[in-house]
Amino acid sequence: MSDAPRAGSLIEIVYPEDTNSQGTLFGGHALSLMDRLAFIVASRFTRRPVVTACSEKVEFRGPVRQGELVELTGEVIHVGRTSLRLRIDMHREDLLSGDRSLCTTGEFVMVAVDGDGRPTPISD
Repeated sequence: MSDAPRAGSLIEIVYPEDTNSQGTLFGGHALSLMDRLAFIVASRFTRRPVVTACSEKVEFRGPVRQGELVELTGEVIHVGRTSLRLRIDMHREDLLSGDRSLCTTGEFVMVAVDGDGRPTPISD
């Protein structure tokens, strides 16, 4: 498992339907994107089915406006017997100016599961 990918990324554009009445990205949509990347990174690392156990330490540092890009990067920061912890960062980018900043950070715990949905060891 030492050569398994420990990181990944995802890029999305923020459309009007992704925003609140202020024209900024819904917090729930941001969490959904972060969880999606956590799932991808954890799945590639474990090569097993995984589920989200928890999200914690999520910090919204600044708004993301409609029409901006969000680039998410994620990495495995700890591996346990059946679970792993990932750090996910979200940066916003203005497409025209290139201005970029960190807007959201969080940690996610993913658990490897067997065919019955029960926790299973990450490595045999």
